[in-house]
Amino acid sequence: MIHPSAVIDPSAELHPSVSVGPFTVIGPNVVIGEETVVESHVVIKGPTRIGMRNHIFQFSSIGEATPDLKYKGEPTTLTIGDNNVIRESVTIHRGTVQDRGDTCIGNHNLIMSYVHIGHDSWVKNHTVLVNNTALAGHVIVDDWAILSGYTLVHQFCKIGAHSFSGMGTAIGKDVPAYVTVAGSPAEARTINTEGLRRRGFSDASLSDLRRAFKLIYRQGLTLDVAMERLEEMTVATPEIIPLLQSLKLSERGIVR
Repeated sequence: MIHPSAVIDPSAELHPSVSVGPFTVIGPNVVIGEETVVESHVVIKGPTRIGMRNHIFQFSSIGEATPDLKYKGEPTTLTIGDNNVIRESVTIHRGTVQDRGDTCIGNHNLIMSYVHIGHDSWVKNHTVLVNNTALAGHVIVDDWAILSGYTLVHQFCKIGAHSFSGMGTAIGKDVPAYVTVAGSPAEARTINTEGLRRRGFSDASLSDLRRAFKLIYRQGLTLDVAMERLEEMTVATPEIIPLLQSLKLSERGIVR
């Protein structure tokens, strides 16, 4: 299961079912769980913990130290969950002590070629990061979000659950849950109707979410007033709660 040309530090902990391709380098303080496949020419540095049934493709750099100028060599970490696909030439950096000290990738994510995930970012579950998407440090990407190719995300931004970005979007503020954004700089366009329909949201819920979008973006209300109206809507439509929470948690302000 381990190619003889692979270089694996004696302190690395690999489950016996792990497969490692030729010319891959795995350093100290790396733990890799069962049935994970690491293809050829991958570099994995620690401290890094990788879960089960992940597939890491060639030329990826996983767990490298961040180039952030504040970083002074502290033993920060990278944590990757289960069932992720990490395609060719992806780069994922470890955290910094100025934040959580950990970069975290959850479960069931598709991270496509040439994606960069910066230090202290947190990519949750069931996301898709399309080719050449780049996350600066301290970015949070919530469940089921899809970032199309060449999306750029400024540091400290939050990308809400079930949101969607168009190709080449430059995101400098928080994206609320369910919202589709596009452009450079990003602008809010509509609710991610097609994505939500694929995930089983009812027509009634979609109609209420479109109405919620109009409250935020089309009726000239202040955000505080819009959130009061959304609070009232959550009684009949609990699907609005993630949207409301993403507005409340925003620190950079939302994409308009």
